[in-house]
Amino acid sequence: MSERQTCPSAPVVLPLRLDAEPKPVPGCAHCDNIAMEHDRARANGEASKRRDCNVRLRRHLSADHR
Repeated sequence: MSERQTCPSAPVVLPLRLDAEPKPVPGCAHCDNIAMEHDRARANGEASKRRDCNVRLRRHLSADHR
């Protein structure tokens, strides 16, 4: 009797993402607002909120500071 296989293939190994957090543009009020919200989330240990702020800042930087 052969050994039963529970997975169709070997597991997928995903790389660890260590992207740097986006930097706000000096003098931009919108960047500053997101950065302050990010800092509050970090101080309160809200990792999910911090990631949300990073996404919002990246989108803002991409859209308004190209």
